[in-house]
Amino acid sequence: MRKILLFNILLSIGLAQFNPYDLNNYTVQRDSVSIPLPAKAMFKSLLIPGWGQFHNKDNWWKAIIFAGVETLGIISAVNFENKAESIRRDFEAFGDKHWTLERWYKNTQKIFPDSWHKTIIGTHKLGLKINGNYYFSDKLTDLIKSYTWTEITVIRDRNFYENIGKYDQFVGGWDDVYDDPFDSEGSWYTIKKGNVESIILTEQKNHYRSLRHDSNILKHYSKYSVSAVMFNHLASALEAAYTANKKDKNLPKFGLNYDPLNKWGVGGVQITYAW
Repeated sequence: MRKILLFNILLSIGLAQFNPYDLNNYTVQRDSVSIPLPAKAMFKSLLIPGWGQFHNKDNWWKAIIFAGVETLGIISAVNFENKAESIRRDFEAFGDKHWTLERWYKNTQKIFPDSWHKTIIGTHKLGLKINGNYYFSDKLTDLIKSYTWTEITVIRDRNFYENIGKYDQFVGGWDDVYDDPFDSEGSWYTIKKGNVESIILTEQKNHYRSLRHDSNILKHYSKYSVSAVMFNHLASALEAAYTANKKDKNLPKFGLNYDPLNKWGVGGVQITYAW
């Protein structure tokens, strides 16, 4: 009985200082949490390379280098992409002018007299559109029995522009004056591609392939420039975080002493610690 009475007294004393209806008694009070200096510098450089170095009050040339790489990378990417697109429009216009579906069908019978039907079917297909309906070029032999050439439209998409320049199957569509494609002279000729493969070219097709190759190369350069920009963001962020962390914690600095008499130019290791 005494224990119960003592417990009630202590409980009453404790609750006398506690208002159960005051919401502040149920709220955890926290001090504001500040972002560590290395994290600030890293985040800033991830957004804008060089900003973290400026934040660290580091050597000015570091910020200039990262900002310069960023600017150069962006300008290069845009320039390469614009040039690639300009050449793409040129080679597509060239293909539209010098390659036709009807010519391809008729010349294929001359180039491959014993296998022209299989060549038309081929392993690669062009999209066709007739009166709102869609077909593929492997059905062309049957389609021309029911439709005229003016009714059949070839779909000139990315697949089309790749196929007419890349595969022998479509070489007959180019408008060069036809001659024997297996001679080394003339507007139609065969060149060796690798050790066992050859490719049939015409002067028009070869020019088209050169333009398309130049466009693709420039697109690759644009991608490389974008990759360099992304790497620059990461490198700037890591360098800013490392420098800020070193300044914040006063970590020891390491360096090499120069010795002109040493074969490797190194006379020792210098360690500096500030406090």
